[in-house]
Amino acid sequence: MKKIIVFLIAVSSLSLLAQNPSRKDSLRGSLTSLRTCYDVTYYHLDITVNPNKKFIKGLTDIHFKAVSSFNSSQIDLFENLKISKIEFEGERLTFTREFNAVFVDFNREIQKGEQTSFKVYFEGNPRVAVKAHWDGGFSWKKDENNKDWVAVSCQGLGASSWWPNKDHQSDEPDSMLISCHVPKGLQCVANGNLRNSSTTKLLNKYDTFNWFVSYPINNYDVTLNIGDYVNFSDVYISELDTLALDYYVLSYNEEKAIEHFKQVKPMMNCFENYFDKYPFWNDGYALVETPYLGMEHQSAIAYGNNFLKGYHGNTKFIDGHDFDFIIVHESGHEWWGNSITTNDIADMWVHEGFCTYSEVLYVECMYGYEAMLSYVNNQKRSVRNDKAVIGPYHVNIEGSGDMYNKGSLMLHTLRSLIDNDSLWLSMVKGIANDFKHKTVDGQEIINYINEKTGKDLNIFFNQYLKNATIPEFQYRFDQQGRNTTLVYRWNAIENFDMPILVTIGREDFWIYPEKQWKEQELGAFDRYEFKVRDDLFFIDVKKM
Repeated sequence: MKKIIVFLIAVSSLSLLAQNPSRKDSLRGSLTSLRTCYDVTYYHLDITVNPNKKFIKGLTDIHFKAVSSFNSSQIDLFENLKISKIEFEGERLTFTREFNAVFVDFNREIQKGEQTSFKVYFEGNPRVAVKAHWDGGFSWKKDENNKDWVAVSCQGLGASSWWPNKDHQSDEPDSMLISCHVPKGLQCVANGNLRNSSTTKLLNKYDTFNWFVSYPINNYDVTLNIGDYVNFSDVYISELDTLALDYYVLSYNEEKAIEHFKQVKPMMNCFENYFDKYPFWNDGYALVETPYLGMEHQSAIAYGNNFLKGYHGNTKFIDGHDFDFIIVHESGHEWWGNSITTNDIADMWVHEGFCTYSEVLYVECMYGYEAMLSYVNNQKRSVRNDKAVIGPYHVNIEGSGDMYNKGSLMLHTLRSLIDNDSLWLSMVKGIANDFKHKTVDGQEIINYINEKTGKDLNIFFNQYLKNATIPEFQYRFDQQGRNTTLVYRWNAIENFDMPILVTIGREDFWIYPEKQWKEQELGAFDRYEFKVRDDLFFIDVKKM
């Protein structure tokens, strides 16, 4: 648990440093006309990786459709990487740079509706990860056999930290080809399916691996994993189809991984039950061993939990259960974050809240309802209530790290509030299906929930997502003879009036607190039998 607390403090510190948006933040996070003028349809990333020099070199072929006519546009690439040239229709284009933004001047006007492409050639030493994946970049490591072991992670940091692209979550290509050239004897594992591999012409010292992604993919999900990998395969058989499962682990971990990864198929069955079919079926599902803990890279999930239970072996974090937290959590992201991606990282609660809640549903599926209740309430230990879960928009700044566990507990609370599991579970599956392979705003998800429930839950979401604190239920007992009156209210945002369940003995009943004090006659009862069902609602309870 100590490592987790350190991580949460680190995330909080990084967030505090980013609370005053700069010009650099705005260039990355805002959708100006230089970005909205074109829609990326396809990337071909062709990259050579030299582990000895910690050096990369390559090009991105950017295919797009013009949304409006334009002469100039913005792409993104970190300042420490050099752009050697940009080519369009056989000619070099001029460009200027401001921080990590690159402004490209075309040699003619691109007409609205036109579909075309340009190439950006780049090279340099990419940022080295400080503490992947939370503070990401390239992880240049050696395995136990002293062979190169390289991986990249860039969520939050940005895909433009290592390859040129339109680095905004709102624009995903329809498909992508990743060509990776690595020293002979090593394998490169990227997203999607391996089309082919071959020896390159670079003095026969490099091998090329071509990976094709056939679905939309957000930029931070694009990855490379380079190492002395062995591959073994399995299949998950659903009601209608067969999903390819591929595992890439270091050569000396194969036997251990074969046994450990058996938990994938029952997990997939649970997630398919709650969220419907795996969203990247044709690209398959893969776990790839990495030198860092984990990351939800689409169809090539980074796995670095050392084949242990829990979180680095800490099972208290998963309420004493015996599953591998990284496998379950990062796989949940295939639906929440990868299939459904938010337009702005300010709304990352959609990714992390729903994904963390997928753990809760997994526990319910595997261990039962009571185990689920215990698991979700165990998540309260990691909530800091330090600031709002939703971050500032258009400046590429996330909200509180509470988006994980507080987001999950908010959804658990919403389930209790709706008080109709059939409706709740069908709605969760509906979100996963109706927004599949799309980018969304957080408010779109809220509007969807409002429509499906027939309730206006905007104030509920404002309380949990836009305010640092959670609602506090205040109460006291007034005694008159043998009769007891419950006096109660919410200490919360204006107009917050969420009903909650309380119990006397074994009987649960609803009460309807508001900002003003209210009274309810309870008659004669033992006060010690009174309990607020804060196991069903994420609230503070204060007896006055």
